[in-house]
Amino acid sequence: MQSTVLRRMTDMEAGHWWFKEKRAILARELRRIGSPGRALDIGGAGGGNTIVLKEHGWTPVVGDFSETAVEIAKGRGFDAHHADIRDLQWKDGEFDLVTAFEVLEHVEEHDKAASECFRVLRSGGHAVFTVPSDMKLWSAHDEAVDHVRRYDRDEFRQVLEGAGFVVDSLWSWNVLLRPVAAWHRKSSEGSDIDERPPAIVNAALSAIIKAERYLPVKKLPGVSFIATAHKN
Repeated sequence: MQSTVLRRMTDMEAGHWWFKEKRAILARELRRIGSPGRALDIGGAGGGNTIVLKEHGWTPVVGDFSETAVEIAKGRGFDAHHADIRDLQWKDGEFDLVTAFEVLEHVEEHDKAASECFRVLRSGGHAVFTVPSDMKLWSAHDEAVDHVRRYDRDEFRQVLEGAGFVVDSLWSWNVLLRPVAAWHRKSSEGSDIDERPPAIVNAALSAIIKAERYLPVKKLPGVSFIATAHKN
């Protein structure tokens, strides 16, 4: 991802509906996991999700392939390192939690990447992954943010289980707004999450995406998949 795009995304993520709801999902999962420990936020970019980890008592480490992302995360006071998810520099079982939000789709060797996440996780440790779903939604957005693929549900599960994870839950996210996303991306020429929407639009989209917390839509086609898993 270009450094200019990354910096724009980092600047606006605090108030953007898409990033806010992803942080809310992570916060709910952290409350479910319980006792905090050491966490690796791989592909952590500027540290938006890392802030959530720290607020919930975790000791976070940021790993990202982008030197710009590492610089931004360090500027926010985080322990951040240049890292390649296919060959992580940390020891076996070093972390109690691994998070990889929108990372696996950026590498051809996603099996190796998932295996590395599994390796650095301690026995009994937890992981949270998110990926974009459905190649039918492939667009200029995916090319702008350097995606290699979008996933179907079975493929995503197979990648995680093939690495050794026990998948606890796997659900569709951004279901209600999928028609809007599909329509918008047909005519878009770049990423649709590096633009700051008008305040009234941002509030409306935020209200819609929050509704998914309470509606039985997790098995329907969405824009992303979210999975929680653990190391047996």
